Amino acid sequence: MDFKNFYKSLFFLIFFFSASSLFAQTTVITGTVTDAGNKQTLPYVVVSFPGTSIGVATDDNGKYRLSTTNATLKQIKISFLGYKDAFLAVEPGKEQVINVKLFPSAKQLNEVVIKSGKKPKYRNKDNPAVELIRQVIENKPKNRPEAYDYVEYREYDKMMFGFINVSAAFSDRKFFKKYKFIIDNRDSTIMPGKSILPVYLDEKLSQNYYRKNPEKKREIILGQRGVNFGPAVDNEGVKQYFKHLYNNVDIYGNDVFLITSQFLSPISNNSPNYYKFFITDTITDAKNQKLVELSFTPRNSNDVLFEGKIYITLDGNYAVQKAVLNINKHININFIRSMEVDLDFEQNPDGRYHLSRSNTIAEFGATKKEGKSGLLGTRTITYKNYLVNQARPDTTYNNKQSEESTDEAKTRAPDFWAQNRLDTLTKAEAKVYKNVDSLRNMPSYKRTVDIATLLLAGYKGFGKFEIGPANTFYSFNPVEGLRLRLGGRTTPELSKRYYFETYAAYGFKDEKWKYFLSATYSLNKKSIYKFPQNYIRVSYQRDTKIPGANLQFVQEDNFLLSFKRGVNDKYLYNDFYRFDYVYELENHLTFAAGFKNWKQQPAGSLYFNNIVDGQPNSVHSLTTTELTASVRWSPHEEFYQGKIYRIPIPNKYPTLELDYTGGIKNIFSGAYNYSKLDFRIDKRLYLSQLGYSDLNISAGKIFGQVPFPLLTIPRANQTYAYDLDSYNLMNFMEFVNDKYASFRIDHHFGGFFFNKVPLLKKLKWREVFSAKVLYGGLSDKNNPALHPSLYQLPVDGNGVPLTYIMDRTPYVEGSVGIENIFKFIRIDYVRRFNYLDHPEVPSSGIRVRVKFDF
Repeated sequence: MDFKNFYKSLFFLIFFFSASSLFAQTTVITGTVTDAGNKQTLPYVVVSFPGTSIGVATDDNGKYRLSTTNATLKQIKISFLGYKDAFLAVEPGKEQVINVKLFPSAKQLNEVVIKSGKKPKYRNKDNPAVELIRQVIENKPKNRPEAYDYVEYREYDKMMFGFINVSAAFSDRKFFKKYKFIIDNRDSTIMPGKSILPVYLDEKLSQNYYRKNPEKKREIILGQRGVNFGPAVDNEGVKQYFKHLYNNVDIYGNDVFLITSQFLSPISNNSPNYYKFFITDTITDAKNQKLVELSFTPRNSNDVLFEGKIYITLDGNYAVQKAVLNINKHININFIRSMEVDLDFEQNPDGRYHLSRSNTIAEFGATKKEGKSGLLGTRTITYKNYLVNQARPDTTYNNKQSEESTDEAKTRAPDFWAQNRLDTLTKAEAKVYKNVDSLRNMPSYKRTVDIATLLLAGYKGFGKFEIGPANTFYSFNPVEGLRLRLGGRTTPELSKRYYFETYAAYGFKDEKWKYFLSATYSLNKKSIYKFPQNYIRVSYQRDTKIPGANLQFVQEDNFLLSFKRGVNDKYLYNDFYRFDYVYELENHLTFAAGFKNWKQQPAGSLYFNNIVDGQPNSVHSLTTTELTASVRWSPHEEFYQGKIYRIPIPNKYPTLELDYTGGIKNIFSGAYNYSKLDFRIDKRLYLSQLGYSDLNISAGKIFGQVPFPLLTIPRANQTYAYDLDSYNLMNFMEFVNDKYASFRIDHHFGGFFFNKVPLLKKLKWREVFSAKVLYGGLSDKNNPALHPSLYQLPVDGNGVPLTYIMDRTPYVEGSVGIENIFKFIRIDYVRRFNYLDHPEVPSSGIRVRVKFDF
């Protein structure tokens, strides 16, 4: 090494930084802020450099001291609620005294005189609390983590659920003595005044990275640990459901989603229209920061709103330093006695704040009476090692990382958690893992879970195989008469990569067997039900179905759906040979391809007749061979993830799907060449306090000449259950189309209007309405009246048409209804507005839907 050059370089660097520090002179401004009218000093006035986060608040005597080394800052801003903002010039690089006189704004509050008697009406106008919250709203963008170019932090997420006020005498009863080790693990420190028996615990430790441009978020799961109730219980599904109830709370967002409901944030852009705000205190925190305690309550106590307090900084950033959000028992939410969200924020080196801890605690119960037994759930998220504006290599943000934990993360040793857990477990929480492991191996527990699974899920497990669903064992219809069915499927205990599913059914009227068998193989070493999917499936199915109804892999012959209105004896016997391939990407783009050979035979009063050489001809069956392809995109989609199922969780993002079906003639007896395109968009539209709407837009077209069984038959519903995706007053096979466009809206007000009517408010009912519009048509080439060789549209015994071609008038039906009756029933009055001259069609009706919801 050339030490001479090294020392020269070192000397040059020392000299450079020393010289830089000499020339980087500091601007220092001191002074006092007073009222221009009464000459009184003003405390908590914000003095700042405009366009920066550099600012201070005056002390109790109105004095301030502001400094910076930035020589480009040549102006200060002085602002205080109720006064006009002042802008004054400063001389960079010098110490100077600037005393400020503030003039009251035109909207200055008059002198407050406290009088007994009638309470003054709350107003937003000339309200200092409302002016303060508007300053908070105005400064939201710069106080969010997304304001930084780069953010990284360590996150520890803990969820706990436990029973409330379980009596110690339970463990002395004969039946519960064997569970004494569980029942005696109670804790009175989690919630003061109540005894909590923890039974569920889940922990996750992760490292998170964010980059603004181009925007990327990445979560690396370092550790994942949770209780395991055994194979009969869907542990993954339970975790996903609980996480959805306890979503992350972002107070800077306009809405906060909790317990399946959308709460308006107290600092939402339009929060002054729904909340009342009051300045209740001014305090100083541990770091000598001046804060304003701002209390808020809903204008209507029955709306889905919070009440509580937020603490606002007076440093010019108007950031939230702490928040306490509560919901009250008057809100139209089922099974929730109380709920509180506590948010704590810590200061970054640049003076802004980041969320350091979020704690959500809720008490559930069949009734809202306090002191009763129930369930307590908490979710605590702790954030540490918060770094901002420190860029990492692109690979840090771009590497693919699934939300699912790796095997290594799931099997961390207890020492790992003891060293890395960012929070502590209570003594009772620490025992949950060991207690549940012991419980899982008890024969009496296994028997109880088996019975509960059969009653609730409809399946009876036998280890590697389970039988069900129970609600399909018995049903009936006009063609088969009494129908008995028995089926089942393999479980992950046999394999997580391959699955088999089957059933057999027998109709006592048609005296025919029906059956189904499928085999599925996962190509990515994951369960076929877990995201991202990548599997192949082969299947064969022989069964009946109503034309126009979608026959699923395993048809749900629900006994209650056997009851239908009107005549519904037009069925098909179907034979399906299928091959399907599904491939999902991490960005929620899904590709699917398939092959299907489909043979359909008319059953009941349905027939396939055409004219050949001028003579009537009866067709015994129709066979088609099809190639299928589809593309689906559902950004940010999440699931209630189970062992052998998954259910999408609605979110604000649209889902788009394009499906193609191509018929191939003379391949495996295929009779027709044709192409079919179908496109649909689904979206949930959140309207804050007005509830939400589920929207669907669909369109499709068939290219080629085909008989009516291959046309688009709108999905009708002749049961008495309300079906969201069907036309509830349309008859089966009432219309056929080779081109269509449809629109559907199903809106839920969540009690927005009923909550303002005293009687209805107590009933906790909620308003709902829907509208469905279908445009359709049939081209001349597919019209049997113009082409007798095509199958003729069905008519009854008197020659009256039963299937129609739509004219330029759309089919329209709508409904208004009430949901949340007895907490789980929805009743709709449905009305059909046109095509009322068709035989056996109702103009209106009452339909019922059962749905459990909070």
